[in-house]
Amino acid sequence: MSEQFTKKDVAAHSSVEDGLYIIVDNDVYSLGGFVDEHPGGAKILKRVGGKDATKQFWKYHNESVLKKYQPRLKIGTLREEAKL
Repeated sequence: MSEQFTKKDVAAHSSVEDGLYIIVDNDVYSLGGFVDEHPGGAKILKRVGGKDATKQFWKYHNESVLKKYQPRLKIGTLREEAKL
């Protein structure tokens, strides 16, 4: 079973120093060690750190990219939070 994160948990990792987490399709990825490898450069990853990057991800990538990196970078899923 994978670890579950809240949006607040992800937001606490908004920089490389904090681990740089992002959300794509309700899955949580840790990109701190991937920043220097990213073909599009570190700047774009740093801009979406700690946030839901689903829209930006799918704008520039296809499913094969996700399949390639998911086993290495996915650390969990986004936990649904109660709506009050």
